[in-house]
Amino acid sequence: MTAVPEPAARRRPEVVIRRLDALSARRHLDDLADLLVDSVEGGASVSFVAPLAHYEARDWFAGVLNEMDLGRRVVLAAFLEDRLVGCVQLVLSWQSNATHRAEVQKMLVHRSARRLGVGARLMKQLETEARALGRTLLILDTETGSDAEHLYAHMGWVKVGVIPDYAMRPDRSGLRPTSLWYRQLD
Repeated sequence: MTAVPEPAARRRPEVVIRRLDALSARRHLDDLADLLVDSVEGGASVSFVAPLAHYEARDWFAGVLNEMDLGRRVVLAAFLEDRLVGCVQLVLSWQSNATHRAEVQKMLVHRSARRLGVGARLMKQLETEARALGRTLLILDTETGSDAEHLYAHMGWVKVGVIPDYAMRPDRSGLRPTSLWYRQLD
């Protein structure tokens, strides 16, 4: 029996994950800034409050480029039909007793690309990159009760605990708790 291909309308578009170097990140600086602005506008608790101006997001990512140049930060980007729709960062611990660990930061997926597996693909590739860099322990924090918590739990991350009143909500409506998570890599 021959398989019948799915109609184009039902096929999931292909998500491609790429590790950005500082030069390619510089070329995508406006796209990364747009992604951060969209995330904050969508209610993501990622260190910023609304309204977040494009130039502020761009300046923040420009600072990330310096850390990439120094080899202290890895940035992965998700592309959907050549459009940057997600990113995640791996911040490498520099202390001599901590070269086995890294922190996951700014896992962002554009609202238009949610529920397409972008976040899971980013996190899987991030773990691959971490292993290649000799990192065996990853840590992160995220807003308690967020969609991201469900993703991390599904991917085998372990929730350590909750810190109450950790960060201001992006809409400034009050303080929210943050959950701390870790994952040991094989």
